[in-house]
Amino acid sequence: MADGEAAQQGARQSTLRASNLGLVLRTVCAADRPPSRADVAARTGMTRATAARLVDALVAGGLLAEGERDPLPRRGRPGTPLLAGGRVAALGLQVDAGLLAARVLDLRGRVLAERLEDGDWVGSEPGPTLERLGRLAATVLAGVPAGVRLAGAGLALPGIVDAGRGVLLRAPNLGWHDVAPAAVLAPSLPAGLHPLLGNEADLAARTVAETAPGRAGPHRDFLYVSGQIGVGGAVVLDGQVMRGSAGWAGEVGHVCVDPAGPACRCGSTGCLEQYAGRHALLAAAGLPRDASPEVLLDNAAAGDPRAGAALDGARRALAIALAGVLNVLDIPTVVLGGHLGRLAAVLRPGLEDDLAVRVLSARWRRPRIEAAGADAAPAATGAALHTLAGVLADPVGWLD
Repeated sequence: MADGEAAQQGARQSTLRASNLGLVLRTVCAADRPPSRADVAARTGMTRATAARLVDALVAGGLLAEGERDPLPRRGRPGTPLLAGGRVAALGLQVDAGLLAARVLDLRGRVLAERLEDGDWVGSEPGPTLERLGRLAATVLAGVPAGVRLAGAGLALPGIVDAGRGVLLRAPNLGWHDVAPAAVLAPSLPAGLHPLLGNEADLAARTVAETAPGRAGPHRDFLYVSGQIGVGGAVVLDGQVMRGSAGWAGEVGHVCVDPAGPACRCGSTGCLEQYAGRHALLAAAGLPRDASPEVLLDNAAAGDPRAGAALDGARRALAIALAGVLNVLDIPTVVLGGHLGRLAAVLRPGLEDDLAVRVLSARWRRPRIEAAGADAAPAATGAALHTLAGVLADPVGWLD
């Protein structure tokens, strides 16, 4: 065999091995229950010997781990259950108008360390705020167990992001525009760790589509509505966030529900977040900005007319905006996150009734409203998940 042919064959074999390593890692991570080496072979179509060799390499590299064997007696030798490893992790960061968060997540989906800080960063200066986030991140990284390697970092921001250039183009509620966070964060992060930027709602939606790295969530097609000080959104189809041609899709908070409505920070009028955003809701209910959604619910339950009217106004505005999205995109489920998730039990009945009238296909498939989990910083988790997806796609660089 000529030298050139030998080199080409070696390259093909290396590429095939890399592809198979990724397939095995994703197969284990996607499993509802820890599979054995034999299970991996069956699910991937590989021979047992090939699957075993690849598993051994991933275990040695810390990307997979072996669990305890089932103590119950069974015929034959029981297989060793395989789990995602705990020696590779990612840093997820989040900036919102009312929250800073730093969280480290491993391949098993476990939070290894985190810090969350509530505050009011509406109209803040980006430099001091990002420096504050950097100090938070440094504290979190100092608490990561020894032996854990960072695969990377992600940063969730509430606005329009140019991920390719690493620039936040505009975040109306923060009052920021044309900000490059990586340079400000660099002094607080390990050398070479440059956060990948993403939209807050897109990354929060990922935590619904993916409950742990590589493991599918309960919904594959849904509209995620992120209730923060403003309102963000993300459309998820077949488990993937639909980002649009430039990555700016999903801004449901700036769908106009009343052209004659109040002015919005985005420059338009009557946007959804002027009725359903947290600050807007609390102001309409006569409550201070730092009041919790539960206070709003208690006041409404006690018969406070302002609280009841605020919730009704939010429900009507949501019905108008969401019906337009569902009619255009044919989405079966709306998942409410943030403060809207905490209000979902009260909003759901009337909102589902409104959508049943407004959505053309509701006669055959009535739209469902569900609440997201109670995580205060889901986008930080989503940012880490987004980073770890790169490890699942190409694990070779992380093998010892």
